[in-house]
Amino acid sequence: MKDKSSSRNKALLVAPASIWIGTFLVLPLIGLAILSFLTRSGYGEIGLPWTFDNFKRFAGFGFFGFDPVYPLIFARTFMLALSTTLITAILSLPLAFFIASLSGRWRAIALTMVIIPFWTNLLIRTYAWQILLANDSVIANTFRALGLMVEGQSLVPSLGAIYIGMICDFLPYMVLPVYASVEKVDWRLAEAARDLGARGGSVFRHAIWPQIVPGIGAGVFLTFVPALGQYVVPDLLGGAKTAMLGNTIAQQFGASRDWPFGAAISLVAMTLILMGLWIRTVCFKKQEAQ
Repeated sequence: MKDKSSSRNKALLVAPASIWIGTFLVLPLIGLAILSFLTRSGYGEIGLPWTFDNFKRFAGFGFFGFDPVYPLIFARTFMLALSTTLITAILSLPLAFFIASLSGRWRAIALTMVIIPFWTNLLIRTYAWQILLANDSVIANTFRALGLMVEGQSLVPSLGAIYIGMICDFLPYMVLPVYASVEKVDWRLAEAARDLGARGGSVFRHAIWPQIVPGIGAGVFLTFVPALGQYVVPDLLGGAKTAMLGNTIAQQFGASRDWPFGAAISLVAMTLILMGLWIRTVCFKKQEAQ
């Protein structure tokens, strides 16, 4: 009787979250999957017959043969997200160790400084970078004075501006999980490694790195997934001159009125992300088992 009552209580506790997830996550995903197999008419209407043409088109196989435009858009977006993730990971390591080395009061201040960007809307932060990187800004004038920019060249729109905006926006997503792992590092292992003759990089690689890998893995996932579907930063800081995955999806649901194709692109992107999450989970389970 106790087992039945405890199971009933657990079910009641889980029910609100299950209803929420089912209503706002599962049902929209099912609708998106159904929509991706439908057909768009010449006037924008959506209906039968069922088709795989939307996925073939995204893979580059259209009515006039193979066209790599959409595979190139995906590859460009993937490389942008991957490079953003790598740069933020490199920057977050020394920052996380620095924060962990501070005393209690200064550590709280440093963590607050990392979290402060979350207090401002992403759109406002991106517009702020537009102002900071404008032609008459201090940064642009300094670059010209140093000879890094020629007269008439601008920082916005450009790929460099996109990287600056992406790194600034996603650095906290990487720093916080890495800091959570660094804070729990058992420094006795590093001392033991030094006693056994390890020096410098060997101590970090064998005694410290394995302890912070979970935080880095969490930070990589938290950074890479939203960076892959980023829309605002490439659109505003890149001037919408370079097509990215997020911009392409928005265009299909907006001006192009091709909802089935936009749904197909979204479904493929989400499937790849879920596959990456599954691979990450399997790898971590194997690592823990070893």
